[in-house]
Amino acid sequence: MTERLDIGAILSRVFQYYREQAGVLLPAALIVFIPVTLLAGGIRAAGTGILVALGAQAVQLVGNAWYQATVVEAVRDIQDGVRDLSLGQLFSSAFQVVGPVVLAGLVIGIGVAIGFVLLIVPGLFLLTIWAVTIPTVVLERRGVFEALGRSRELVKGNAWQVFGVLVVLIALQLIATLILVAIFIGIGDFAGAVIGSLLATVLLAPLGAIAATVLYLELRRIREGAAPAAAAAPAADVPGATAPQPPPPPPGTPPPPPA
Repeated sequence: MTERLDIGAILSRVFQYYREQAGVLLPAALIVFIPVTLLAGGIRAAGTGILVALGAQAVQLVGNAWYQATVVEAVRDIQDGVRDLSLGQLFSSAFQVVGPVVLAGLVIGIGVAIGFVLLIVPGLFLLTIWAVTIPTVVLERRGVFEALGRSRELVKGNAWQVFGVLVVLIALQLIATLILVAIFIGIGDFAGAVIGSLLATVLLAPLGAIAATVLYLELRRIREGAAPAAAAAPAADVPGATAPQPPPPPPGTPPPPPA
């Protein structure tokens, strides 16, 4: 019998990683989204028109892609139970795939939007089968369309479970965003909405990327037997590393003959 995803276990791991890695993920969100929000807002304030709107949207797309890739790298990094990379190293590694992640995000966004226009169901279908595209781009360094196909292959057989995880997280993020905006809008309609939206983005942005990465790792384990935890290589296999020394002989053991 084919193993199925456990929705409860997936969500539990998502929130566990969120709690344990909040000290990295939330500062990373602040570093990315505060400048992105200010820059995009400045572009919009500079004028009106399609080019202005596209410029602001491009800034946000790049920021979102960089952050998503950073979170994927962070989740991958802790699979052996140890954080090996600093925040700067995570940013640097993620920056190498910002371009493909932006393109993947555009293709997914356009495809899902068209699907929603076509009576919603096609949009939900595409959202589900493409759920692990971003981790595939980041961790397997695949091209955009290759990653879309790879995501569909991994999700096959567990589509309803993946859809269930997505529904729970989307509902949670929507409710939390509405609550935060409603709280801060009291200080002024525009400023309150901006502050509330920014705070919601910082607090909730890690969830989607963590969930996508956890789903990717678990789907690979189910379909391919690939362990989600990356085992550390023995020191002897690392170039320049010193092989572990054998334990000392028991007392009274005669010394080995000279080589």
